Amino acid sequence: MKKTFLSFLVVGGILLGFSNCQAKSENKNSGEKPAVSSVSEEGGSVKLTKAMFLEKVWDYEASPKEWKFKGDKPALIDFYADWCGPCKIAAPILEEIAKDYHGKVQVYKIDTQVERELAAVFGVSGIPAFLYIPMSGKPTMTSGIARTKEDTKKMFAQNIDKLLLANN
Repeated sequence: MKKTFLSFLVVGGILLGFSNCQAKSENKNSGEKPAVSSVSEEGGSVKLTKAMFLEKVWDYEASPKEWKFKGDKPALIDFYADWCGPCKIAAPILEEIAKDYHGKVQVYKIDTQVERELAAVFGVSGIPAFLYIPMSGKPTMTSGIARTKEDTKKMFAQNIDKLLLANN
């Protein structure tokens, strides 16, 4: 009786796991777009899909060899993944940065597990990676975070001031 009950639990768990994975797969293939972070009056980051990236940042399909920034203010893009520990540390700091620089710099987020093509376009092989996009000139990629929250926030602020706002 115990073996039968245990077998039932194992088979049930496998079937439940399979149906959950199948539902996730169906949602991905249904054409639904991932949710976009809402941006409050005080600012905040915006999660980008490929379509949004092509519209708001750079249409690399139309001009693959020439960088043409489409934004109306400098931008910082965070390439991250939900499973990445350092990305989880950087996320709330970037939200603070987005609020601190609201109206001056747009902060975007790209989930590299969902938007693999966007990560590949920029050669992102390690995360977290941060793309600083000035209004004119080429973007600059950096990676990693500092040892402390304060140092990480200072690193973002220095890079924004130097790479994005110095010439604007």
